[in-house]
Amino acid sequence: MQFTFSAAFFALVLAAAAVPTKRAACSNGRTAAHASCCVWFDVLDDIQENLFDGGECGEEVHESLRLTFHDAIGFSPALFFEGKFGGLGADGSIMAHSDVETLFPANNGIDDIVDAQRPFAIAHKVSFGDFIQFAGAVGVSNCAGAPRLEFLAGRLNFSIASPPGLVPDPFDPVDKIVARFADAGFAPNEIVDLLASHTIAAQDHVDPTIPGTPFDSTPSIFDAQFFVETLLVGQTFPGNGSNQGEVVSPLAGEFRLQSDFAIARDPRMACEWQSFIANHGTMTTKFRAAMSKMATLGQIRELLTDCSDVIPVPPTITTKPFLPAGKTLIDVEVACHASPFPTLTAQSGPATSIPPVPPS
Repeated sequence: MQFTFSAAFFALVLAAAAVPTKRAACSNGRTAAHASCCVWFDVLDDIQENLFDGGECGEEVHESLRLTFHDAIGFSPALFFEGKFGGLGADGSIMAHSDVETLFPANNGIDDIVDAQRPFAIAHKVSFGDFIQFAGAVGVSNCAGAPRLEFLAGRLNFSIASPPGLVPDPFDPVDKIVARFADAGFAPNEIVDLLASHTIAAQDHVDPTIPGTPFDSTPSIFDAQFFVETLLVGQTFPGNGSNQGEVVSPLAGEFRLQSDFAIARDPRMACEWQSFIANHGTMTTKFRAAMSKMATLGQIRELLTDCSDVIPVPPTITTKPFLPAGKTLIDVEVACHASPFPTLTAQSGPATSIPPVPPS
């Protein structure tokens, strides 16, 4: 009798679990898993049109993605252990306390995107911490080849200005960068995973005379070209070459950060770096996981609501990484010796030259 009752009970539980959960009705006929996520569809419509220029993978996307990191990395358990305030992570403090944090040297120039985003967050009555991560995820979705990032909502609109010195500089030694990320909870390979963001990034302030200079030759496509070109032998500076944090680039019109150059060749991270060249799926999966981890630094994940279904699905790509025109495998500074360097198709024609992308 007891067996019969238990079997019937579990049958009812399974039957209930099989019934689809009714989704919340949102604006313009859209639905979300949670009613509290509906507001984000309205934010989505607004920022796609008025922040991202109709859904482009452009300068505002680059800067919004940069902002997600600069807000979140302001988190140091080591400082707490020393009895000091170590920041609250992805809490929106860089926007709430922009008069403090945008003055940190490593946050040079980030005040522009902070000022551009703040009115949207206020108008839609969402927290600064949520908005920063949402704008980053939406922006990435505009870039072909990118993963659909997770977005969790529910961060309080309360923050305290982050302590200085927690955002790595491009001229920092690799050991210092690794230690800073370790303090925030990231292993060396996860640094590489996060640096996949540089495939759709550009510099504006390391050399302010040439803003919009990209880090690879396909800055509007989320591909592994950045990981190829960072390993090429350097030949030229796109600007005057006298800037701290910059090293010689392999292509005219392309910018190379000192930190990217060094991490790509560091034995702790070189094989992770090389692995993305041959496997786009691995690169996007690991980038998504690292971004999810970063976006919840200092937060209690279980108290947040998963609103990822509001994030658009990015366009797919079929292209593969290549050797830029004028380059051969001789130009590749292979740093991972545990596995063969991937086979790449070489472009034909004159040497590749990349025109800078002016900020919009």
